[in-house]
Amino acid sequence: MTNRLSTSQSPYLKQHQYNPVFWQPWDEQALNQAKNENKLILVSIGYSTCHWCHVMEKESFESEEVAKVMNDRFVCIKVDREENPEIDQIYMTAVQLMGNRGGWPLNCICLPDGRPIYGGTYFPKNEWISVLSQIHDFWLEKPNLAIEFAEKLANGIKNSERLPIQIEQFSFQKSDLQLVVEKWKNSFDRTWGGLGHAPKFPMPNDLNFWLEYSFYNQDAEADTHLEKTLRFMASGGIFDQVEGGFCRYSVDERWHIPHFEKMLYDNAQLISLYASAYKINPLPKYKRTIENTINWCISDLKGDNGGYFCALDADSEGVEGKYYTFTKEEFDSILGEDAQLFSEHFQVTAEGNWEEEKTNVLYTLPDSDEIALEVGFEGEEWENLLKKAQEKLKNHRKSRIRPDRDEKQLASWNSLLISGFVNAYKALGKDLYLQEAIAIQKFIEEHLEQKDGSLLRQPIFGESKTLGVLEDYAHYIHALLDLYEISFDDSYLYKANELTDYVIDHFLDEDETFFYFTHQDAPVLINRKIEVLDNVIPSSNSVMMKNLLKIYTIFEKPIYREIVYRAMRSVLPELKKYPSSYSNWASLLQSLIVGTQEIVLSGKDTLNWIEELYKYQTPYQFIFWGHEKSEVPILKNRLSLDKKAYICENNSCSLPIENKEDLVLLLNKVTKNFIN
Repeated sequence: MTNRLSTSQSPYLKQHQYNPVFWQPWDEQALNQAKNENKLILVSIGYSTCHWCHVMEKESFESEEVAKVMNDRFVCIKVDREENPEIDQIYMTAVQLMGNRGGWPLNCICLPDGRPIYGGTYFPKNEWISVLSQIHDFWLEKPNLAIEFAEKLANGIKNSERLPIQIEQFSFQKSDLQLVVEKWKNSFDRTWGGLGHAPKFPMPNDLNFWLEYSFYNQDAEADTHLEKTLRFMASGGIFDQVEGGFCRYSVDERWHIPHFEKMLYDNAQLISLYASAYKINPLPKYKRTIENTINWCISDLKGDNGGYFCALDADSEGVEGKYYTFTKEEFDSILGEDAQLFSEHFQVTAEGNWEEEKTNVLYTLPDSDEIALEVGFEGEEWENLLKKAQEKLKNHRKSRIRPDRDEKQLASWNSLLISGFVNAYKALGKDLYLQEAIAIQKFIEEHLEQKDGSLLRQPIFGESKTLGVLEDYAHYIHALLDLYEISFDDSYLYKANELTDYVIDHFLDEDETFFYFTHQDAPVLINRKIEVLDNVIPSSNSVMMKNLLKIYTIFEKPIYREIVYRAMRSVLPELKKYPSSYSNWASLLQSLIVGTQEIVLSGKDTLNWIEELYKYQTPYQFIFWGHEKSEVPILKNRLSLDKKAYICENNSCSLPIENKEDLVLLLNKVTKNFIN
């Protein structure tokens, strides 16, 4: 027998279709049942590759005893947080306002109208039964108290991330940024890199800010923190040393033991980050990390339609990490005569280095490449030996049962990967990366763009159509702007401009300062939320503000710049207090202080300069190429058949520059002026 989840598109919901719990999807039928029967709603939120979601399912949701309690007393609704992030946001905020730690599985008990009254994450079986019984009895005995609490909590949800609008106009100063930086530095882990203690999450936004800050300010402490974090992450078990790709987080402070699920959004952003770092500091480890992560994405996450899937599970055969780990005996038999060398390189021991007996999670020392050179290996020789060993280990893994794959294809995560491929192409110059970026955009265009100018979050499944949320638009617009810089196809700029206008019309709030997370035509649950805080993925508002700044410059739309400044002024007080929660806003703040620049190339032969310019392009510079048919406003009156270039800032441009060498010299001079 199945419940109502059997016809769902979501792999997560399908995982629960045979539970004895009568799960329902989030739809009018389930919500109306709760109102008609005056039953509490139990909303359980997770995603298909979530390890503790699997644990709670096995312990509780597959139990007939637990199912009877849930079915008799509640309307039980399952939600895929990746498919419906707007629902997840509401209930995650509720749980955090109750003083509980957020995470998944997220379980929230609500009034029949959907307003939450209690919630938490993972519950052991007996505790879960007790919680359900107590809340049910409370609702029957003291409904007025439950309603009163729900009203207070709903107001708290409504006001969360709602920042006071700063009417006063003021300019941003370097002193503002210094206050942010000094407070932020207090949270550095100066031993292992990253922030704080275990568990450790790769935070691409944070590290991207420090990369940009270090570039413009020559801060030795920021330099050290950035390089240490990047080296330790790429060397640790959190990075799959065999097939490539980063796991979601490490359970320890030194990046060694991962929580083994691999997510597209992490890897897409980390490709971008390591590509930017490689341009500044071309370490072999960074290059290998980029290439191996991209190879893993293509081999394990790419669909036949050109789009990329969401994630790989942490578990296989019901055991976390089983696919990824090795015993010493197994490792030696695979590598033969090279086993001793690579046992030392990957820290493999007979005792094992993980909680499972005699099991090893492969990791390396952060200076492993330097050690190889010191003991006598040539650089290319070492790379070839390492690839040979990785190939043998990879082939052995093919005999194992692979972790399950979540085959949702989300607009926002695919857009992040477009930007990852663009940055990798700029850093390494491989045509494959350019081709993949273009192919993903074609996937979005064919499967997710709608005739009315809107975006879907994922491809249509049967009669199911999932509306895009702000993060889908924001990351796609950003990806289109990135794509332009490696293709110089004006259509990307025009599409980005059209989508931006659509977002202004359908997502902008009443104060014309921030954007709602949901489309104005989407159903409203409690309230339309505004997402401002940056997390592992930057907030949709901070990404959108960066987009507006570029669109303002390209298409000469001053209103977009006004929105950016209003938003930044409103965020600044919170940014100064909680910098790591506003990391992408910190990057925006620095760009407003430093100033952005446009490098405008004109004349057919200037395309030959592009590869060289990518090496010198600074974080807040954008490259444009004008051809005789181009009508993009920023290129107006700057088109020529002759080789010429301009560096533009604040709506004024330099005199024409007629050769690549002079352009590079001027770019270097401009950069030094930033630093000073």
